[in-house]
Amino acid sequence: LWLSEGGQSATGALLDHIIRWHGAGGEPDAAMHARIARRIAELRNVEGENLAARLHVLPDFHGNRSPLADPHAVGVISGLTLDSSFDSLCKLYWRTAVSIALGVRHVLEALNENGYLIDTLHVTGGHTKNPLLMELYADATGCTVVEPLADEAVLLGTGMIAATAAGLFPDLNAACVAMQQGGKTREPNSAAAGRFDRDYRVFLEMHRQRQALDEIR
Repeated sequence: LWLSEGGQSATGALLDHIIRWHGAGGEPDAAMHARIARRIAELRNVEGENLAARLHVLPDFHGNRSPLADPHAVGVISGLTLDSSFDSLCKLYWRTAVSIALGVRHVLEALNENGYLIDTLHVTGGHTKNPLLMELYADATGCTVVEPLADEAVLLGTGMIAATAAGLFPDLNAACVAMQQGGKTREPNSAAAGRFDRDYRVFLEMHRQRQALDEIR
């Protein structure tokens, strides 16, 4: 057995940090995240693709696990103003969420350039509770996203392994097929592709500029 691993570190903690750090924020509990998500939806209905279009985030506040494998990488925010309103928090939260999704795209691009053809993401964990991120994972990567019906993937996976060890199934694959609970499929919005292609070009340029700044002596 073998696998290829790639991922991001502390993305949920980054969204919490943005809420704590902003003057209009506070404690990043579930109610605050939900309130911000609702306001973002309202702002998007008014401003559409132009919502905070000049605000860009590089989400490496806790280093870059993949694909750069740089624990010393740092986060970057470009496009701040003196606005300290709740709406400015929502815009920064939105663009931070976009940057997290673009980070997934960055990882997928590295994998697909080295032999993979990934077009479907099976998402699990705390991010499945955030519909904004689920939408962005599909739209920013162009992949189909499958959100599992099972709330606790780790417990379910542990149960599959235990059932196999107990002899209830001939192998782990059979246990997975029998015990999996399916999921909800989300397709990417093709109309959003151009916007996220632009955002991704900016995202890569920010990586290059950060590296250039680090190299100045």
